Amino acid sequence: MASNTVEIMDKDGINRALVRIAHEILEKNKGAENIGLVGLQTRGVPIAYRLQRIIRDIEGLELPVGILDITLYRDDLMHLQHQPNVNVTEIPFRVENSRIIICDEVIYTGRTIRAAMDALMDQGRPHMIQLAVLIDRGHRELPIRADYVGKNIPTSRLEWVNVQLKEVDGTDGVLLGRNLDRTSSEGTI
Repeated sequence: MASNTVEIMDKDGINRALVRIAHEILEKNKGAENIGLVGLQTRGVPIAYRLQRIIRDIEGLELPVGILDITLYRDDLMHLQHQPNVNVTEIPFRVENSRIIICDEVIYTGRTIRAAMDALMDQGRPHMIQLAVLIDRGHRELPIRADYVGKNIPTSRLEWVNVQLKEVDGTDGVLLGRNLDRTSSEGTI
């Protein structure tokens, strides 16, 4: 598959966006009390841990971090051509009556976040769920929006966004590419 690729965010840009998101979280919630961060497998997890460190540096309070796998909650599970890998879900704090901030790298159609909310509700009934994403690329199919966004990147459906995080990929950066083969972006959620 041929594509044109450009870096739209580097390591420093990612860090600045996460620092801003951390401040917005603290402002909107009037501090860090009763907040839990839940990172979606895979790249939402390091984003949650980075936000935890930044908030600890600002407030002196270490927020609990959980890991959530939404594989079995996907609405396209029956349509996948291969058997998906199920990863760990580990939420070592009480979800019930907490303010939960779901962390992910990109919001696109909203279907992943819908699945995340379903999976989270199976863990307990939070007081509130908020969403923090590094990139919002548009194209919602469900009425879901992020409360905290690092960067809005309007895209076409022929384009893709690839977030690279050091903890997973060995480097930090956000790439935007355009598929030259029109059929290669079909079916992407």
